[in-house]
Amino acid sequence: MAEGAPGSESLLFLTDEQLRKGIEAMFFAYRGFTADPDRILENHAYGRAHHRAIHFINRSPGTTVNNLLSILGVTKQSLNRVLRTLIEDGLVESRVGTRDKRERHLFLTEEGATLERALSDAQRARMRSAYRAAGPEAVSGFRQVLEAMMDPDMRRHFNTMKEAG
Repeated sequence: MAEGAPGSESLLFLTDEQLRKGIEAMFFAYRGFTADPDRILENHAYGRAHHRAIHFINRSPGTTVNNLLSILGVTKQSLNRVLRTLIEDGLVESRVGTRDKRERHLFLTEEGATLERALSDAQRARMRSAYRAAGPEAVSGFRQVLEAMMDPDMRRHFNTMKEAG
């Protein structure tokens, strides 16, 4: 909506109430966005940390443990716990680096890719429905807001993944 149009809210002077509503909308949207994958993960006794690891390993096959640590922003201990489970369960394969033997490169197995597809399909369906309901201008604006909220380091990771396709 154009500024000054009936029902529009000035973006220059957002009130605390408008910001509170946005924050609450994010909380409730996140609950919806994670609800479908959470039900799938429950069947495997996995949590959201497993989902995030699977997602980013799928997006960057061969990614290193250190790169995944940087993307996820978790401790090495907590990531190792998640990876150990995924490797033991046959969803992720860890290969020693060819150039640097200290590096471990991570790949999804067929079973891991199948789980990743189920998780992503559920989220894509919800997002596709929301995007269609909101329309192209809202989708573009939403993406701009999300990118503007990212810390510079996270935006760098996001842009790297966006360029990769």
